Amino acid sequence: MTQSHTADVLISEVGPRDGLQNASSIMPTEAKRRWISALANCGIPEIEVGSFVPAKILPQLADTAEVVAHTNTIAGVDVAVLVPNLRGAQNALAAGVDKMTVPLSVSETHSLKNVRRTHAQMFEEVRSIRAAIDAAPERERPQLEGSLSTAFGCTLEGAIPESKILSIAETLMACGCDEVGLSDTTGYADPAAVRHLIKVVRGVVGNEHLTGIHLHNTRGLGLANALAAFESGLTTFDASMGGLGGCPFAPGASGNIVTEDLVFMFEAMGVSTGIDLDALLGVREILREALPDEPIYGFTPDAGLPLGFHQLKQTA
Repeated sequence: MTQSHTADVLISEVGPRDGLQNASSIMPTEAKRRWISALANCGIPEIEVGSFVPAKILPQLADTAEVVAHTNTIAGVDVAVLVPNLRGAQNALAAGVDKMTVPLSVSETHSLKNVRRTHAQMFEEVRSIRAAIDAAPERERPQLEGSLSTAFGCTLEGAIPESKILSIAETLMACGCDEVGLSDTTGYADPAAVRHLIKVVRGVVGNEHLTGIHLHNTRGLGLANALAAFESGLTTFDASMGGLGGCPFAPGASGNIVTEDLVFMFEAMGVSTGIDLDALLGVREILREALPDEPIYGFTPDAGLPLGFHQLKQTA
């Protein structure tokens, strides 16, 4: 179901999900549609548009099915969502998504806080989700990613034993995930830890089954960690416009890496993102108008592009 991409790296915009779930106010559905359409027009190839969770838990994402329907009308964009359980996956299948991510916290304490399930219960959910996907017509089967949340440490448990992380990664693949992803939910990662964990996880699941990473900029190391991941062979990077986001169930986990800064870093290196950076910077206005009380971050937007800067490769 996923589109083909010709850029060197794939930037997955997670602001409409991870960014908005932590926002103090609710972005109107029409503003979400405008924002997502504008992001797509910049060449963003994949957008995580929401999460299929009960509205009482995350009212900011109660309109996810409507937002999926809108995004499905935009050519060239893969529609991604987060699903915490089989019910959410069934709703995602009905809505017609290209990718669903199941968050499995390697910290069981965080798992109980975040999705209210033990590791064993989450593995059962993943098996059921795999079965539901396989029961769908072949052309309607989304990619299934198991996210190794809190992989670099947990604000509730601290460091997680490497053996547990590797065991969970292996089990997720055995339960039917197409891939696993690393998630620095709490912003504990550093470049050396990123390089090491990529190496050891790939050692048990295979290089082709670990291509993506989700990073937070809690301690200012977000871009350094992204560069370390890129140099270690990963090609898919989650980021959020304006650095919106964080995990509401992980105290102190501040926002995601800023999409605008990440795109600038790669393009300045001559690494193609397929994203029109000038256009991307202009999209921030939609965000500002829709969420006037939310802080919006970004060094590149504040400083502007360097004199004479030109993207080597424009949108794919």
